[in-house]
Amino acid sequence: MSKRVLIVDDEESIRKSLEKLLAYEKYATFTAADGESALEVVGSELVDLVLLDIKMPGMDGLEVLQKMKDIQTDLPIVIISGHGNIATAVEATKLGAFDFLEKPIDLDRLLLTVRNGIKQGRLSQQNVQLREQVKMRTEIVGEHPDILSILETVERVAPTNARVLIMGENGTGKELIARKLHEMSKRAAEPFIEVNCAAIPEDLIESALFGHEKGSFTGAISQRIGKFEVADGGSLFLDEVGDMSLSAQAKVLRVLQESTFERVGGTETKRVDVRVIAATNKDLLEAAGGGDFREDLYYRLNVVPIKIPPLRERKSDIELLVDHFLLQVAEDLGLPPKKLKRSARDMLLDYSWPGNVRELGNLIERLCILVPKEEIGVEDLPPLVLARKVDMRKDPFGFRTYQDFKDFTEREFLVKKLHENNENVSKTARQLGMQRSNLYKKIEKYGIDVRKESAEDTD
Repeated sequence: MSKRVLIVDDEESIRKSLEKLLAYEKYATFTAADGESALEVVGSELVDLVLLDIKMPGMDGLEVLQKMKDIQTDLPIVIISGHGNIATAVEATKLGAFDFLEKPIDLDRLLLTVRNGIKQGRLSQQNVQLREQVKMRTEIVGEHPDILSILETVERVAPTNARVLIMGENGTGKELIARKLHEMSKRAAEPFIEVNCAAIPEDLIESALFGHEKGSFTGAISQRIGKFEVADGGSLFLDEVGDMSLSAQAKVLRVLQESTFERVGGTETKRVDVRVIAATNKDLLEAAGGGDFREDLYYRLNVVPIKIPPLRERKSDIELLVDHFLLQVAEDLGLPPKKLKRSARDMLLDYSWPGNVRELGNLIERLCILVPKEEIGVEDLPPLVLARKVDMRKDPFGFRTYQDFKDFTEREFLVKKLHENNENVSKTARQLGMQRSNLYKKIEKYGIDVRKESAEDTD
């Protein structure tokens, strides 16, 4: 498709000469003799660039420029003037002009400016589209009271420098919360750096976080800048922080206390200004009790705790998430959005979603790609959703994931032990060798019904 240029000038001879030049260079053109006509063209036609005279009857070029920017923010506009001066050029630039050319026009420079302006305009449009796509991908969807409470907490804490510990199962959206905290903070223009502590080998985590000097260990063939330095001024997201080695934990604690560190093998002290946001799918206090996590680091990270509920505990949000993912996938693939039949929606509502929101999003994407019909029905759903429940006694190998198996067996075990102890939580906890508070958490997690403890049911 030819690029479209609007020529705005009250002198007919200039309009015709520029129109002829641009047509020779394979541009499609529109012309306007005044500001009113030019605004009508921009409001009704797709225009890639505007050549705008600054001195015209009625509205002058600067006023037209402002009105055009109101219509299309990323439209590249080149101001042309026979009365050019520095003050006018500066004013035009402040109002969003792409460039400023003086009459008589240098045609070679004009063509170069047009090419560059259209290129920038297209890039700006692509950036807007990408931002919208990213926004859709990182949007936190939900109307469940727990989600609304989390969003309220995020809104309050984001503008501060307070550290936040985000807790939740895998797939619940811990990274989305971390990104939201960064985007709503005063550091939003600075880097957001993510480190998945579980994905980095224990012997490399310190190098990844703090960097290393050349020759500091076998394989260190050059200097490396660590994530703390890269995130300076911005936010560092330590995902699955519970999987970090104790040695790295000690160094992270020092950074949180003093804002300083040394690279591995280095002696120079580095000072950084980084907001640390951490996330975990583990009980860090329990890990601290077992010697796997530093208790002092836990309290440093846990200034503001945010606990994200699993999807099975906020099933009222499933349909909102389904509609969100249907639109997102359609946008990504450039296809009309598909629909989900009521019967299929009911099956999704009845499923336990061990993989949480991530599992739901992946399923919707797979269905949109593989199902050729406009409407997705029950017959299109995978067996794992259709089965819904597994009878371990009939099929001990029928679980989809190891986590499903663990959750099922742990719940059955706890139900049996509570029943043996007449639902006495304290007695059961003592028998199992676990803290009563931990047993209560698991009772809540699995939705186990127990009687309220009597006065003597205490440790």
